Amino acid sequence: MTSKTIEIPVLKDELWWGGAIHDGIRMPYGTEDIEHDLRNLLENSGAPFLVSNRGRFIWHDRPFKFKFGSGTISIDSDNKAILREGQYHTLEEAFHEAAGEYFPALGRTPDPLAITAPQYCTWMEMHYEPTQRKTIDYAREIVRQGFPPGVLIIDDNWMEDYGTWSFHPARFPDPKQMVDELHDMGFKVMLWVCPYVSPDSRTGRMLAKQGYLVNDDRGKTALRRWWNGCSAVLDYTYPEAWTWFKDTLDELVELYGIDGFKFDAGDPAGDANSEWVTGFTWRGTNIPNEDCAAYSRLGLHYPLSEYRASWKMGGAPLMQRLRDKPHTWGQDGIRALIPNAIAQGLVGFAFNCPDMVGGGWDGDLGGTAFDPELFVRYAQCAALFPMMQFSTAPWKALDERMTSYCLDAVKLREQLGPELLALADEAGRRGTPILRALEFVFPGQGYESVKDQFMVGASILVAPVLEKGSVSREIRFPVGTWIGDDGSVVVGPSTIKVQAPLSRLPWYRRETLSI
Repeated sequence: MTSKTIEIPVLKDELWWGGAIHDGIRMPYGTEDIEHDLRNLLENSGAPFLVSNRGRFIWHDRPFKFKFGSGTISIDSDNKAILREGQYHTLEEAFHEAAGEYFPALGRTPDPLAITAPQYCTWMEMHYEPTQRKTIDYAREIVRQGFPPGVLIIDDNWMEDYGTWSFHPARFPDPKQMVDELHDMGFKVMLWVCPYVSPDSRTGRMLAKQGYLVNDDRGKTALRRWWNGCSAVLDYTYPEAWTWFKDTLDELVELYGIDGFKFDAGDPAGDANSEWVTGFTWRGTNIPNEDCAAYSRLGLHYPLSEYRASWKMGGAPLMQRLRDKPHTWGQDGIRALIPNAIAQGLVGFAFNCPDMVGGGWDGDLGGTAFDPELFVRYAQCAALFPMMQFSTAPWKALDERMTSYCLDAVKLREQLGPELLALADEAGRRGTPILRALEFVFPGQGYESVKDQFMVGASILVAPVLEKGSVSREIRFPVGTWIGDDGSVVVGPSTIKVQAPLSRLPWYRRETLSI
């Protein structure tokens, strides 16, 4: 299809969000020259959608290239890109109009436990060596330490092999008994899965014979190099292969009572120059990123489904986690959480989760790189996101005092659980983000570029500390009377420096006006 360039003048004071979620740290767009090709989602997720604070939006069914510069937006796509303007005035109005037409909410939410309680992933605790005994012991220790039971994610290598999604009999001798015991303790259980298949396994040979694996441009089984080696890829764009995968997962649900799945990998194949793949042939599509969308649709069948990479799934009841981040204070670490989460909400991913508290990269907790202060501030920042997930047990990595600060953050989440559930219900019905940019709630008041604070719904302002060694921070308060977690009263609009020792996550509730 022939590409066409559309030039759109940027309006006065107009700023934009959307596209690739991992690029959220650079949003809002419009203040500097930036270009991006949405065929590259930067190992995260996204949508072919841009929305502005002046009530305009751009939608296209396919990924497109865009460029901000010289007072214009250049859109490279076919002639089906849609610019809507003139009828709306704010970011919220434009978002709801676009969502209602192009990515409507599906009327469902993830299991409430994923919203009211933390999630606990075994990755950093067990790496590639999870076992039934370790999993039960970890769950018991969570409760013993005073943390609430939540969603427990059994990560990589619980299974026999990649593509052979059966519990490894030596490591998990009685998975039904394990799941029953976890349920009795109050946990829900998710299993890590990926679309990769060991090509020399019995399963790999069977899937290749049935034509369920992706081929290369020679018609042979293609291999993708990924972080765990080199594997064949299930062609989840092909209905028969997609159904085989779903049936396999359904069997785990039926046999053992598994509650959902962490769908890892599934990153878009990208264009022909992608480092991920060259020459893949998908049977079900030739449109970039649609392979990722097909993988994402698997999660719609389970009450708990987590994705790091997905495409065009606005309005879906999926748990959308940000891309793995290093254990750092920088813009690729903790400082990226809020702007990237704002971007998630503004493309319709309302049930979003920051990266895991405690790190997700090998080496994050080793040597001098590990920073206990950062661990605590990360937990505080995540505490009032739509979802929160630990990868490392605080009581193993921190001393008793700092562990208590993480527990305080979790207790705050429990305290506000009913409000989070009410906002999740609204998101399920209307698609409205749970975590919101200040501009979304207070349009046209000068908060467009604030990305170190966020709103939970329309009345709770959260201002985490994101700088090492800081025991205070400056907070911008919109109009209204704000009651702080410390009992203080602030009348906005105003900008005030508040005290925030390591024990404190500053948050404020806007006082409701009496009628």
